[in-house]
Amino acid sequence: MRMLSIASGSSGNCIYIGNDHTHILVDSGISKKRIEAGLNTIGLTVADLSAIFVTHEHKDHIGGIGVLTRKCQAPVYATKETVSCILGDPSLGKLDHEQFVAIMPNEEICIGDMIIEPMKISHDAVNPVCYRFFDGNKKAAIATDLGYVTEENEEKLCGMDLLLLESNHDIQMLQVGSYPYYLKQRILGNQGHLSNEAAGRLLSRIAHDDLKKIYLGHLSQENNLPQLAYEAVRLEITMGNNPYQASDFDIEVAKRSEPSTLFEF
Repeated sequence: MRMLSIASGSSGNCIYIGNDHTHILVDSGISKKRIEAGLNTIGLTVADLSAIFVTHEHKDHIGGIGVLTRKCQAPVYATKETVSCILGDPSLGKLDHEQFVAIMPNEEICIGDMIIEPMKISHDAVNPVCYRFFDGNKKAAIATDLGYVTEENEEKLCGMDLLLLESNHDIQMLQVGSYPYYLKQRILGNQGHLSNEAAGRLLSRIAHDDLKKIYLGHLSQENNLPQLAYEAVRLEITMGNNPYQASDFDIEVAKRSEPSTLFEF
């Protein structure tokens, strides 16, 4: 199994996860050109894609899906409500309705030799999900746009070998920043985004010996800094009620505008 964050941030998201035989994209919130360039770094093209999974209908997650699906035949999986929003968005251009497949949270989908499980999340979208991936005994998850982490979310994120987790904002930067009050309240609310500290506290609770890699993703351009997210999460892990130090784990901040480090295990 391997994961490559092609882009992760408030301005656009696209994550590759796959193995030698199955190639999956999670979200396509950047241009087809950038997606192709990211895949090229690991010897793939959009023609190699087995499937595209969409978390929700916000533009930073679907902005490139129109052009992408007109250039490749990979089926697109999303909840029924998300599919409806995508197909009804005129800014995406002409879409082949037959290419879109409605899925349900907690119902597994088999793509090639991988199993994908959508997981319901709290975010201000019509029916958003994040995803867990299983390749034999290997387990990974991509979890962003979390207003807060439910008990079910936390339970299902336990035991992952590989995790890309939202670390969207620094609370103080957000509070003193230029965003209008209503937008600050949205981001801080239960249907908004996960702060650095909240991400770190979650990681401190679910850390385990076999957690091989952590990507911190979906950083806000205006209300966060990569080094700030990195240090805040590390502090929460080290100070948490667990036997670990942050240095026990491979932690990387996923880049906004270019591919991050490929992780393979």
